[in-house]
Amino acid sequence: MLSTDDDEPPTQDALTDAVVGASRALLAVAVRSLAAGGQGLTLVQYRALVVLSYRGAQRIADLAEELAVNSSTVTRLVDRLVRKGLVCRVADQQDRRTIRVSITASGEDVVRAVMDRRRAEIATIVAKMPGHDSGVMVAALEAFTVAAGEAPEQAWTQGWTS
Repeated sequence: MLSTDDDEPPTQDALTDAVVGASRALLAVAVRSLAAGGQGLTLVQYRALVVLSYRGAQRIADLAEELAVNSSTVTRLVDRLVRKGLVCRVADQQDRRTIRVSITASGEDVVRAVMDRRRAEIATIVAKMPGHDSGVMVAALEAFTVAAGEAPEQAWTQGWTS
């Protein structure tokens, strides 16, 4: 629920509740946007594509750590994404015994399609919000993104056109 008392800042609990509510709404947008990719992806598979798009080729162990799952889970996930043509396995240039997972052009296309759909739906939601606090909101959401360890969207979508 929105606070109408401008004299006192929200409590930690109120801020947490507001972020949890927003995260539910954003998760719903994320799930709906996955359909735009046309690949029947799970959220974890899509997240793996985003990580590979932003960070480049990764070892299975590094990708597992980033996704907070075990390596065997990522191995199965990568197998599925390879079958879909969205990622490929490549030998590391410095150590041929090491295999890295890399996103393909088709995988990049899927990430772009999902993100375009997500941006459009979020833009519709944002347009319904009052604009008087938009600067504060942008700063707060950017701070939240950094605190969560995520890359700002601009960092990994530079050069994309909608």
